Amino acid sequence: MNKGILYGIGAYLAWGFFPIYWKFLHHVPAIQLIGHRIIWSCLLLLVVIVLTKQWDEFRKTVNLKVLRIYTIAAILIGINWLVYVWAVNSNFIVETSLGYFINPLFSVLMGVIFLKERLRSAQWIPVVLAAIGVTYLTFIYGRLPYIALTLAFSFGLYGLVKKLSPLGSLYGLTIETAILFVPAFIYLIAMEANSTAAFLHTGTSSDLLMIGAGVVTTIPLLMFASAAKSIPLWVVGLLQYIAPTIQFLLGVFLYKEPFSQHQLIGFGIVWAALIFFVVENYLANRATVDPIPEMGEG
Repeated sequence: MNKGILYGIGAYLAWGFFPIYWKFLHHVPAIQLIGHRIIWSCLLLLVVIVLTKQWDEFRKTVNLKVLRIYTIAAILIGINWLVYVWAVNSNFIVETSLGYFINPLFSVLMGVIFLKERLRSAQWIPVVLAAIGVTYLTFIYGRLPYIALTLAFSFGLYGLVKKLSPLGSLYGLTIETAILFVPAFIYLIAMEANSTAAFLHTGTSSDLLMIGAGVVTTIPLLMFASAAKSIPLWVVGLLQYIAPTIQFLLGVFLYKEPFSQHQLIGFGIVWAALIFFVVENYLANRATVDPIPEMGEG
């Protein structure tokens, strides 16, 4: 199997099983977890850059223009991380999975609105179906599925900003976590001063898991970056549904979150949209990649 596909599968499997990791830290407030996720991720990324002898090159990429665009990216990914961890530890894993099922279709819409990309006629069908599914779920929940929509919007907008940003995944994420490092560090120091900090006060296993948040954040992102460079975009698009599928199954079968027949209908509409989206993209990309041979080719 292509190494890029293996990296992609590895990244999405890790993201899919993230809820289990965060559940081990359910006793730690979500905002403290995000603080540790930012700090330890930043330190690990800096170590990777130094060990791979990229420090001088990395330093040259940092300027005011770069900092402006990555500040926006940092705010968006910070919101996404905070909402996700809070939702997982508040027993909303099923709804988080819905957010990541919706996200690819929302990203398509962002491309149309902000990048003036044009959709094929058939591509509007899954977008409309997804909107119908979310509307139905809003009706049966009696409220907007705000967790799912916040995750989809924040990550979709993050993807848009990253598409417009000048740096690769490693340098970009390092700058994003470095921007968030100072406020995260100040917040955690304040919690320590108020005697409400979890770190160093809830046991060695909790401390190690909080430090490990940097590892479980960074490694899948680096694997994904390697995958994205070496496999076709449609394959990346297909693999990305591994994570929310696992999250959904964990929420329903491992953590016994309620999932009614009405929710099944709403999710089913979104899943139908995704199946249509993936198949249509696969066929369109295959037609582009495999053109009709010219005369003389055998």
